[in-house]
Amino acid sequence: MVPPSAQQPLPLSQPLVGVSRCLLGEAVRYDGGSRHVPWITEVLSHHCRLLPLCPEVEAGFGVPRPPIRLVGDQERIEVQLVEDPSAYRTDQLSAAIGRLLPVVEQLDGLILKARSPSCGVHDTPLFDTAGESTPGAGLFTRACLSCKPQLVIVDEQALVSEAGRVGFLLQLFRRHHFPTL
Repeated sequence: MVPPSAQQPLPLSQPLVGVSRCLLGEAVRYDGGSRHVPWITEVLSHHCRLLPLCPEVEAGFGVPRPPIRLVGDQERIEVQLVEDPSAYRTDQLSAAIGRLLPVVEQLDGLILKARSPSCGVHDTPLFDTAGESTPGAGLFTRACLSCKPQLVIVDEQALVSEAGRVGFLLQLFRRHHFPTL
């Protein structure tokens, strides 16, 4: 028998992180662009498994596509086309989110696009009937938090500073390796 000090350390598995596809450099935004975050693709990708996600593409909205916004209140949120307020896409986006939730259950963390009607973490405008907005989470983010409340979720703005990146990594690896703490 080999003494414990001479044994090879067990390999640590890598956390699985869902990432908004536009943050990975994919041109999937409503305007046909991306919002590439090099730290995710050049640094984080060496320490985590990345899973590209885009609820709006999953919903079949296309690229480019008409911009959408959230309207309603905290009890009932609808997805509305900005340029045609009579057109709603709530059912399409909700169905796509429903298809993504089983994948979300497998994730250790999520990095999502700020201010996105689907992916915003805390700064997505929710418009009321008077046209006033209050910040909150996007539709996909809300569903993810309901499905898996302990999931580590940030937007790309939280990763701008070194302190934000370190904080995210600490939460992510703690959640991955010690899920019951």
